[in-house]
Amino acid sequence: MARILVADDDVDIRELVEFKLSTLGHDIVAVGDGAAAVDACQAERPDLAILDIMMPGMSGLDAMRAIRDDEALKDIPVILLTARAQEADVETGFSSGADDYITKPFSPRELASRVQALLARAR
Repeated sequence: MARILVADDDVDIRELVEFKLSTLGHDIVAVGDGAAAVDACQAERPDLAILDIMMPGMSGLDAMRAIRDDEALKDIPVILLTARAQEADVETGFSSGADDYITKPFSPRELASRVQALLARAR
């Protein structure tokens, strides 16, 4: 299937996402902050990235901007998975380059469906 990067500083959420997507056959690379997400993208070149916005050090938004600024990575689809649910947050996410925006708490089944849809569109 696909290689998917999951970046979230909450271990429970990271493991939930990793478990759900790995049961669908995806290869998951899981990291705990934005800087590690950018490094993992450069090293692994995932087919899709799922980023939390609020992480220590480099935020998910900053990580996504770094990915979008890198010529070799800019076309990686990005889903922001975050507790930031205000309309302005969603607008900022999409205007910063997100392909999808999912708010916490979330349905693992819905996340899986959106991942599959983005991967199908990217192919």
